[in-house]
Amino acid sequence: MKHRPAHILLLAAVAVFVGGPSAAAAKEAGKDDVVFVQTNEVTGNRIVVYDRAADGQLTQAGSYPTGGLGGIAEPGTESDHLASQGSLVYDAEHQLLFAVNAGSDSVTTFRVVGDTLSVANVVPSGGQFPASIAVHRDLVYVLNSGGTAIVQGFRIGGDGLSPISGSARSLGLANTDPPNFLMSPGQVGFTPDGHQLLVTTKASGSTIDVFQVQRDGLLSGTFVANPSTTPVPFAFTFGNGRLVSGEAGASSVSTYRIENDGTLSEGRSRSDGQAALCWIQRVGRFYYVSNTGSNTLSSFTIEGAQPTLLEPVAAATEAGPIDLTSPSRGQFLYAETGGGTIDEFEVNQNGTLTKLGVVTGLPPGIEGIAST
Repeated sequence: MKHRPAHILLLAAVAVFVGGPSAAAAKEAGKDDVVFVQTNEVTGNRIVVYDRAADGQLTQAGSYPTGGLGGIAEPGTESDHLASQGSLVYDAEHQLLFAVNAGSDSVTTFRVVGDTLSVANVVPSGGQFPASIAVHRDLVYVLNSGGTAIVQGFRIGGDGLSPISGSARSLGLANTDPPNFLMSPGQVGFTPDGHQLLVTTKASGSTIDVFQVQRDGLLSGTFVANPSTTPVPFAFTFGNGRLVSGEAGASSVSTYRIENDGTLSEGRSRSDGQAALCWIQRVGRFYYVSNTGSNTLSSFTIEGAQPTLLEPVAAATEAGPIDLTSPSRGQFLYAETGGGTIDEFEVNQNGTLTKLGVVTGLPPGIEGIAST
């Protein structure tokens, strides 16, 4: 059944997909092709697992409690409860799934075997309101977006995550716990080579902060705070040897060259003309973004350094599109909405999207999606 429309409360500063039926023939769902969804319920966080068929459609395979609580950033927007990207991360190298428990300041590590999860451990996140996770080889950093905003380091071991002594670094912000969604940092992530760690600060500074990652896994004592090309940097990915950032204030995609000293240069931007572009997902040479305030997805390509708008409305969505994921082979795209749905799409060779269906039955306030 359809969920009730959710009104999106977004500030002016910041704030799946419609197509024809799939032509692919469906097959019985495979246990190695999986999508994970985090419910983020304040009464008990869960991961709902879906098998993915050959035609991209999802079938629920199980539900697993994280052992922690979900959270809601202030002032309690109906669509975007965590105000972040990367709250649920699948690590293919170790076949582990990492989930934040924003309401209980912890992180859960699951072992993944096909479409079955088992808890490896649950550890304190090292700060308040954990909202985003970065993984590079056996190194993990968690972004705690409440309070001063702390990034805490962990090592991956046989029993899950172990904290790294002396790894905590503060961003020096002045948030509450739970934080205000607009003023909280948006994402933590490693550069592809693992030499630097980036954090977006959204409207609390409109900066992209860059730490150096040392050989022992510790971060530099200070970071470079780079002003974003357009206001409110939220989520990011990488492509063409550049940082690719979704920036909500102007609803734009920006790219940057990351210098060895942590400074960003050669900023280039392009707006999609929508409202509150926040989340971004790369699929091959295409980049898809969720416009939470417009209930749309847009598509981009990047020619050299310059983002090029492919379709301002690649698809319309249910109210409040948030996190996106695409499987490793990149044929499909899945979009969460804060109202509790997942929109299923096929990614065509020219970058257009074909609607496959809508998954319903999830609770309002879901946030965090990942796939194998």
